[in-house]
Amino acid sequence: MKPRSLSRECRAPFRALFYFVLPMGTMKVKSRSFPLLLILVLLLLPDFSFGLSNEEIQKLQSMLITKPTGERIAFWAEKFIGTPYDPDPLGEYVTRATLVADERVDCMYLTFRVVELSLTRTPEEAIQMALDKRFHTKGVLKDGRVLNYDNRFEYGEDMIESGKWGKEVTGEWRYTLRIKGSRGKDFVDILPSQELLSGIGRLRSGDILFFIKKPEKREVGEIVGHIGVLKVEQKEVYLIHASGTKERGGAVKKVLLKDYISKMPFWGVKITRFY
Repeated sequence: MKPRSLSRECRAPFRALFYFVLPMGTMKVKSRSFPLLLILVLLLLPDFSFGLSNEEIQKLQSMLITKPTGERIAFWAEKFIGTPYDPDPLGEYVTRATLVADERVDCMYLTFRVVELSLTRTPEEAIQMALDKRFHTKGVLKDGRVLNYDNRFEYGEDMIESGKWGKEVTGEWRYTLRIKGSRGKDFVDILPSQELLSGIGRLRSGDILFFIKKPEKREVGEIVGHIGVLKVEQKEVYLIHASGTKERGGAVKKVLLKDYISKMPFWGVKITRFY
């Protein structure tokens, strides 16, 4: 199976100077000193990975059952903040042929898992939901192992078109841009970054943003280069996403959407929403 097209674009900025907040204060570190200080930081910081038991997941699902779907999606996305980035080119969950691999995530697995937990009432139901939503047809599970991950969604644009990952609401904005398509699609309509920001008040918690690559930046015909979940909080819109690369690692982060948009390498977005 080939590496998934999204993986290389779930990236975070890399700088020559690093800042670490340690108990003794803030230190500025030159990049050649980075390896030793990274070890120190990892020893001092707590483990932020998801790491919830089925019992804990069940309690949270029961607590959230009356909440709107979008709020549940944003809640579960926040639970993954700090979880390390998955360095496996295929995705650790694919390599292990498992449905649950919450210790390390990339942007596609994060979206998968968050939605599955949000739309179900028990961890067991989330497993059954995964067998439906992650696949073009239906996942096959035998003795705890997935037998047909070659049938999974590998391209974000296929997730949108399937209808399994919410209703596309990109067209609710006043202006969209038609760009060159790929993989049998002549064109695709996207929401340019500035148009997204000008209508930021339309966004809701739980909206899923699919970030669109410029045609000249595509590597394996992919249109979508990254995926994230939104949280609207105190009139601000935040993006929760697996920030990193397969080569350098990273973690799930929560950032202001407008800040991410101002620095991102993508042309625009497509948006889906669960009602």
